Amino acid sequence: MDILDKYLPKKEEANVGLFCDAFPPVMDGVAVCMENYAKWMQKMAGGVKVITPNVPEADYSKLDYDVLDYVSVPVPKRHPYVTGIAEIDPRFLAKIAKIRFKIVHAHCPFASGLAAQRLAKLQGIPCVATFHSKYRDDFARVLPQVIVDGIIKYIIDFYENADLVWVPQESVIDVIREYGFKGHVEVMDNGSDLVADYPEKYFVDARNALGIKPEEFVLLFVGQHIWEKNPRLIIESLANMGDVPFRMFFVGTGYAAEDMKSLVSEKGLDDKVTFVGNITDRQRLTLYYAASDLFLFPSLYDNAPLVVREAAALHTPSVMAEGATASAILTDGENGFLVKNDPAEMEALLRKLIADPERVHRVGVQASHSIVRSWEDCVGEVLDRYNMLLRIRNLPTIDRIN
Repeated sequence: MDILDKYLPKKEEANVGLFCDAFPPVMDGVAVCMENYAKWMQKMAGGVKVITPNVPEADYSKLDYDVLDYVSVPVPKRHPYVTGIAEIDPRFLAKIAKIRFKIVHAHCPFASGLAAQRLAKLQGIPCVATFHSKYRDDFARVLPQVIVDGIIKYIIDFYENADLVWVPQESVIDVIREYGFKGHVEVMDNGSDLVADYPEKYFVDARNALGIKPEEFVLLFVGQHIWEKNPRLIIESLANMGDVPFRMFFVGTGYAAEDMKSLVSEKGLDDKVTFVGNITDRQRLTLYYAASDLFLFPSLYDNAPLVVREAAALHTPSVMAEGATASAILTDGENGFLVKNDPAEMEALLRKLIADPERVHRVGVQASHSIVRSWEDCVGEVLDRYNMLLRIRNLPTIDRIN
């Protein structure tokens, strides 16, 4: 092999390959995670390559790291998501063949994740895989049970073939075990890019910028507009609160958006509820977090939603569903609020909290201290864990540049 290497073209050395089917301008929690992994790893170590299917309107020219995209097709009924098979794109293959990685990290178990595992095997390097989502729920909505069971078996086989499996919070271990995974699992926290020391004036200015009246109590939801995230509970709980001076903002998009708007109209809430649409500008999104008093996220679907931590960074505590996987990071009344999956229970809680804004603010401040961690800190730990795995495999480690 040494003789062959002498005559073969020298490959570009890279530290980390980050693989995922979702990456900005597609915006969800996993895409934000990928974006921050790439940003901070590039600053700390350099040599970062993001591998993802092509989004037609994407412009990666101003990023500090390289994005190697491959031919894609839209995911049916899930705009703006795309997917594709990296190995059938000759342009992509020509680029990736010139790169030698130290480690690869798959953030989804589908096409891009398979490409990561094949590349790891080809180059003799480790593959880390993070289990982010409740995949069963995604497929159960549109496919027969027998097909869903087959997909879950494939997903578990994917994670069984990884060198290291991570989940974003402790409660998610129960989910991957329920799916059938029996291997070793580690918790690697997600962070927030909104960590800062915000002055009081920022919060006042945010409310003014969004045209919020002093007496209005502001409620917020940020995320995919899909029924799995339980927006129906929010809308139905607000239906009988016409006597309360509140504003409700829904930020995001998804297959259920039009039906959600119809339900809001049916409940007579058009003058109190605003559908903002998708926001890709993080500064603008931060205004909504800062202007809000409560973040409503009663999802029974999510594992470890970044939006809850983002809201907490702006001192906005969350109301989450009691017993949900995602709500395990909250202690009721201390750094957030838990509620049963019932509109009457949600309404009663909201009325109580709206009547006690000082309590809500105290809990929000405590949330900012207890569940928020910067992406810089998280990614520093990620690099340390990568190096630990590389040392175990007796492979070259990743050097820090700062």
